[in-house]
Amino acid sequence: MKNTSTRLVFEYWDALRGERTAPERGEIEPGALRHALADTFVLENEPIGPVFRLAGTRLCALLGHELRGRAFTALWSEVESQSEMRRLTQTVMDESAGAVAGLTGETRTGAPIYLELLLLPLRYRGRTHARMLGALSAAITPEWLGLDTIDTMRMISLRMLWPGIGLSQQPQPQLQTRVRAPKFMVLPGGRA
Repeated sequence: MKNTSTRLVFEYWDALRGERTAPERGEIEPGALRHALADTFVLENEPIGPVFRLAGTRLCALLGHELRGRAFTALWSEVESQSEMRRLTQTVMDESAGAVAGLTGETRTGAPIYLELLLLPLRYRGRTHARMLGALSAAITPEWLGLDTIDTMRMISLRMLWPGIGLSQQPQPQLQTRVRAPKFMVLPGGRA
């Protein structure tokens, strides 16, 4: 996870769940998420699919409107992307697994933006398949926030966070390490 909001929400959720697959919705304290609250949302599972029950102010500003009561999949304009998100949210609920995805998007005026999406299962009054806690945030707050809005988004990466495995135990991509330190080299040349 790259974004601060995403990490804060995951760490809070992970601490709440303990040995369980997911915490109860009633255990979530907004004050504990105050530094990420503007990027945070709660989805409720409805017959049409996940619907926003709550959404943070920065998230609503990025998308240009209040999200409460709107379908989560409606954030994506392409039918294929909507199906992809519907399958992803269903997997999060079926497997009680979290998901973190990298998204690329474009504003109405054509400015690019890179976002991180986090989806985490929640229980509601003991029921599974009821709610999800999530975060959608940009690595840095765009300068156009409040003047422009995101028009299109698509997923470019996905990582599942399986139950029973802490973040530090998740499989990490292997990075190549340098065997030798880089050398400082002086090239011959003259003044211009």
